[in-house]
Amino acid sequence: MIYYLNEYFSFLEGVSRPGFLSIRGAAACAIAFVISLLVGPKLIAILTALKAGQPIRQASEVHKLAELHGKKVGTPTMGGVMIVGSSLVATLLCARPDNPYIVACCFVMVALSLLGFADDFLKVKKKTSEGVHGRVKLLVQGVVALMALCFLYFFPESVARTPVAEMVAQVSVPFYGTIDLGWWIIPFGVIVIIGASNAVNLTDGLDGLASGCTITSAMAYAVIAYIAGDACLASPEVLNVPQHPMVGELTVFAMSLVGACMGFLWFNCHPARVFMGDTGSLALGGALGALAVCTCQELLLVVIGGVFVLEAGSVMMQVAFFKVTKRMYGEGRRIFRMAPIHHHFELGGCKETQVIVRFWMVSLILAMLGLCLLKFC
Repeated sequence: MIYYLNEYFSFLEGVSRPGFLSIRGAAACAIAFVISLLVGPKLIAILTALKAGQPIRQASEVHKLAELHGKKVGTPTMGGVMIVGSSLVATLLCARPDNPYIVACCFVMVALSLLGFADDFLKVKKKTSEGVHGRVKLLVQGVVALMALCFLYFFPESVARTPVAEMVAQVSVPFYGTIDLGWWIIPFGVIVIIGASNAVNLTDGLDGLASGCTITSAMAYAVIAYIAGDACLASPEVLNVPQHPMVGELTVFAMSLVGACMGFLWFNCHPARVFMGDTGSLALGGALGALAVCTCQELLLVVIGGVFVLEAGSVMMQVAFFKVTKRMYGEGRRIFRMAPIHHHFELGGCKETQVIVRFWMVSLILAMLGLCLLKFC
């Protein structure tokens, strides 16, 4: 909506107008933040009244961790509704709703949020940590990602000179250049979105950890989207990255995620008054994955979202090592005290707040490193 106000300010030559991308990106961030602050207390009150408390695993499952997280019992979950809702409203108000990249990213975010909501609902209803079956969850994530990728790849281009399919099919490889995957981008993009969604989900285990790391990652992709939408900045003479005029609109979407997560963090910082649950974590991860695919910077997500990769990697390493050693020695052994890796540091004696802030700092450094690598893609 704000974009279409630009024509009424055409008399302001040389002055930033409402239609300018930078203005709309800042507005989306501010709007999402304010909406979260206004809606937060009421949402928390409703979730508390409905007794939608986060089920905490028993001591028989997690041993000492149950003692450390015992005070979290009863804290309402499904707070991701606040993040997704405020981000969606801000995007619709500030971005062009007819932009295919905006449509795809919003679709992935909302669809995976609904999947997460179903998962959280089942957990609360059963009062256990078991929600939607893992295979069903992967299947739904795959279908959602496939629909988004097919929409982008087969989108009938009519506005810009470069077809959306040609832009999306490219993958930037640091220190090498750009590779055109053609239709193979569809399965590759599906893997990226599924992986990102589950990685953020695994990271969401401490107060404010996932939301704080998402802020730095989303800000990095806001910068990347802005560059990719600008013919001058993306040119071979400057940064030489895949360019499409419609990609720049994702700056607004990414900044709405930043504002929404900042607003949520207001209530989610330690000690948390609400958890995002799978409602938020699956959606945020999917949104980051979609941003990476749309900007052709899927490989940079490994760096920019390095904390998420570390969390997911620690779980895969732990499970694989346990199964292998069980076959070899008849008894499973572990690499970490507990996975995901943030629990490893908790059980090692670090306070929860120490782990969270240190991971935030690492996430910020990795986001800046990812932006530096953009020059070498």
